[in-house]
Amino acid sequence: MTNPVALPNEVDLLIVTQPENVRYLSGFTAPEDGLVVLAREGATLFTDARYAEQAPAESRVPVEIVNPREGYGFLRSHLKGARVGYDARHMPCSRKDRIEAEANVALLPTEGVVERARTIKGPDEFERIVRAARIADEGYAHLLAQIKPGARELDLALELEFWMRKNGAERAAFDFIVASGPRGALPHGVASTKRLERGELVTLDFGAVVDGYHSDMTRAVALGTVDTEMQRIFEVAEAALEAALEAAGPGVAARQLDAVARGVIERAGYGSRFVHSLGHGVGLEVHEAPFLNARSDEVLEPGMVITLEPGIYLPGRGGVRLEELVHVTPTGIEVLSRAPRGWLEV
Repeated sequence: MTNPVALPNEVDLLIVTQPENVRYLSGFTAPEDGLVVLAREGATLFTDARYAEQAPAESRVPVEIVNPREGYGFLRSHLKGARVGYDARHMPCSRKDRIEAEANVALLPTEGVVERARTIKGPDEFERIVRAARIADEGYAHLLAQIKPGARELDLALELEFWMRKNGAERAAFDFIVASGPRGALPHGVASTKRLERGELVTLDFGAVVDGYHSDMTRAVALGTVDTEMQRIFEVAEAALEAALEAAGPGVAARQLDAVARGVIERAGYGSRFVHSLGHGVGLEVHEAPFLNARSDEVLEPGMVITLEPGIYLPGRGGVRLEELVHVTPTGIEVLSRAPRGWLEV
């Protein structure tokens, strides 16, 4: 595979159950019904008879079809005598206990082993993310004509998802945010039955999925002339985003990038109203490593795909967030989301 996973020195094998990690290692498109045993020399996918034809056709690694009625006993011969790790972040204690009892093995906790490899996108992964970003760009252009007084947030979200799925997306990347007027103060204001009104600022956060890989973008649109402070916070958020884009590149610490954007908002007097981190990685999950926040120890590397999304939220009044999807290159960055992000009145 493009990005080999480095096992920790303390284990010989790793049991992988988190669906996105299973898909990353194997290519299997029903990863919630699979399990991978990862060794230094390769991996094996285990699934059941429902996928006896599908799994071998899709998987990049050898496949074994097992009978789920027999529990995890099938693992005994594969794990015997080995130091076996599991991902303590993703595997519930009940499942760990069952595997230990039925496979006669003591599991050792690990964390983030596969996720670390996933932060660097290979060419095929990058191409899927770009396709998802293009669909989102085009979907936004399609939707603009429908953002008008009286339209329901929910109807706009449904129209955008329907259009994207008709034009190549396998599904929406997440429940779309369409937050108008006072609801713009909700960072996760998923589309509601509220109707848009003239004079409101509308935040739209959305993305597409192509072959398992996500895009993520946020734009804000003014429905006619809006309150002066709403335009002001848009300008501050845009300035914070521009500062982060200028500072981003290989070797830059995630916490440093968060501080750059946060500093712009703090100097404008809205520091307490930027209530979330600057961004996150995007790939098989819409929120994955690296995470760009004040506590992060991560450093940007070529091949990472991240978002930068400063926001300002004024309770009871409204808010704004602007988000770009960014590819870290060996010499800087490439912005993947192409839809215009400047001030727009419709």
